[in-house]
Amino acid sequence: MIEKSLQRLAFKRAFTTTPIRSVHFAEGVYSNLPFKVLNRKIPYGVIHFGFFGLGFAVPFLIGFVQMKKSGNI
Repeated sequence: MIEKSLQRLAFKRAFTTTPIRSVHFAEGVYSNLPFKVLNRKIPYGVIHFGFFGLGFAVPFLIGFVQMKKSGNI
């Protein structure tokens, strides 16, 4: 009984694909990124390294503040 229902599902299930329209997609370098890289007011490198630099510095800043509060510095 289960085998028959699985066989029916196998015949009913059809996989389809839709063609990709190239009208809406720009091609070229950096076209696959969800953010603007070229022709920015602030260069991308500043934002990128600033974000990761801040993320790296936060634990050290928190440690410094806590040590300052406890009187170790």
